[in-house]
Amino acid sequence: MGMNGSTMLEPLRQGLPPVDPTAVSGSASCALPARYEAVRGARSFTRSTLGQWGLDERFDDVALVVSELVTNALRHALPEDGGRGGEQEPPVRLHLMRWSTRLVCAVRDPSEDSPGGCFSPEKTDENGDAESGRGLFLVDSYSDNWGWHPLAGRLTGKVVWALFRLQD
Repeated sequence: MGMNGSTMLEPLRQGLPPVDPTAVSGSASCALPARYEAVRGARSFTRSTLGQWGLDERFDDVALVVSELVTNALRHALPEDGGRGGEQEPPVRLHLMRWSTRLVCAVRDPSEDSPGGCFSPEKTDENGDAESGRGLFLVDSYSDNWGWHPLAGRLTGKVVWALFRLQD
């Protein structure tokens, strides 16, 4: 893989005060079926969750990013059988986590491949011609930061996340 989990998570920490993982002021998660209609469900789940948290004004940007992350997971990260091969865990899961000054959207999928093919946030000028990863260009543009990390333990795959700064 080339990068270890802590390196991939470093952008989540850059330029922000440290956050206590136990100080999450809100979290929500939903399993998504291995069908493209799941993107609509992810947007609806995001709208409902942000509304409960009083973050309706952030919906447009967050929903665009959630849509791209879920679409990427469905399109590029599922095995040939669509992830239905007797797994007990759903193949794709959306997590939303809120702290007082940040919101993180994370999409878990079963693939261990890095997201975006040849997309690289550091090479913005070159990304427009890339065959894959254009959705991550939107994620990069609309979120304050994004990254990914491999899963550990009994789960295999990865989590691709996007960070949004919130007003105090």
